[in-house]
Amino acid sequence: MKGKQKKRTFAAETFRTDIMHNHQNTSLYFLGAGGIGMSALIRYFLSKGSQVAGYDRTESELTRQLNTEGAQIHYEENPDAIPVEFRDKAKTMVVLTPAIPKENTELQWFEKEGFKIIKRAQVLGEITRVTQGLCIAGTHGKTTTSSMLAHLLKQSHVDCNAFLGGILKNYDSNLLLSSTSNLTVIEADEYDRSFHWLNPSMAVVTSVSPDHLDIYGTAEAYRESFEKFASLVRSGGVLLLESNVKMKLELQTGVKVYRYAAALNSDSSGIDFYAENIKTGDGEIHFDFVAPDRKIVDINLGVPVRINIQNAVAAIAIASLCGVRDDEIKTSMASFQGVRRRFDFHIKTTDLALIDDYAHHPEELSASIYSVRELYPNRRLTVIFQPHLYTRTRDFYREFAVALSQADEVILLPIYPAREEPIEGVSSQMILDLVTSAGRHLLTKSELLDYVSSVNFEVLLMAGAGDIELLVEPVKTIINTQEKCRKKRK
Repeated sequence: MKGKQKKRTFAAETFRTDIMHNHQNTSLYFLGAGGIGMSALIRYFLSKGSQVAGYDRTESELTRQLNTEGAQIHYEENPDAIPVEFRDKAKTMVVLTPAIPKENTELQWFEKEGFKIIKRAQVLGEITRVTQGLCIAGTHGKTTTSSMLAHLLKQSHVDCNAFLGGILKNYDSNLLLSSTSNLTVIEADEYDRSFHWLNPSMAVVTSVSPDHLDIYGTAEAYRESFEKFASLVRSGGVLLLESNVKMKLELQTGVKVYRYAAALNSDSSGIDFYAENIKTGDGEIHFDFVAPDRKIVDINLGVPVRINIQNAVAAIAIASLCGVRDDEIKTSMASFQGVRRRFDFHIKTTDLALIDDYAHHPEELSASIYSVRELYPNRRLTVIFQPHLYTRTRDFYREFAVALSQADEVILLPIYPAREEPIEGVSSQMILDLVTSAGRHLLTKSELLDYVSSVNFEVLLMAGAGDIELLVEPVKTIINTQEKCRKKRK
């Protein structure tokens, strides 16, 4: 194992020479090119003039866009499909996502031929070493928080670069570039300890609720991984922790620690940034942002979902520490359109709402359902949920059932396996058996579409990190067709 690890890494100085400076003389081949994090790197290197190609097992809208932008991506796992200009190990570097199994035949070919192979996280790590990295970590909330921060900076006189874990609607991209700013916002992924490669100037930890126990084994080991991440913040930097995050901190010299919260409560001592005077109504949320040295009044939350108040407080705190002016923060937050698949409305009428959300951890799912309930307190709520990973289902099926039981009706799809093989005895049925909602169903994808055709929904939330997103448009089409038929009958 140590030998394989050595083969896949190389000296940082070589990496800086090959990647960070000689873009036009270097070819990059991405294994797992369609991943959201990988695609941002592909766009970055294309913008620098590098030749880029790669493999992904599934064609998607994103991979088609990357091909249009200049990448060469194919979908057949076959070493013979690697373009000839990427078969020279002296000029080509291979970038690997953790989702690629070691049995991948293209990976095995690159290893056998002695190519330089580097993890995606290492590339991001080097970017944080040549820029000022603003790294957002946490079990949940990191995509929205990092996206908000990037938007606040981008729309201000400060500006920024950003590598994000979602497609920002304001920019239709997961990559933002600047010709003037040395700030780089990065979503720090804890899976496979990827964020340990980063070198943050400022860092945020939104949550350390246990997840990825297939990697970490225990909740304690998971928390310790975030403690390691916090220790990487540069001397004189900033660490911002959500008020409920409990970690042992061993920080570098001069690192300033702040805490933030969505709002103060009876046990809010030591909170530096928070929201107050929160007002909800007419489809909007307004609040005052409170910092140790000032207050920004009447901020209009661009995506008016209560769970976003906490994300906004963190983003505004870092933006203000980076020098963004109060007036810029107010204007930019009001114009923030959100991230695709983060509480994403596809239908929003007086009679019906269809919402797509990436929630795949019990706490995320519970917060998402709570937010829907708050927006539509007297409407019937149906949740379609696709569990993501056998291990996560095994570890948290009870918690998923509790979260889902907030809905009036629950429809479960089979587990999306992603990188995993099935685990005997683990299925979506484990969750369904504990759901207490009156309506409960376990359906295949085809059965789901048939069911949607036969039911009139009031509020429908589709949630999960797998391929459930591919069902959103078909469901939307069916519902819109039904609506047109009903109107004609009237």
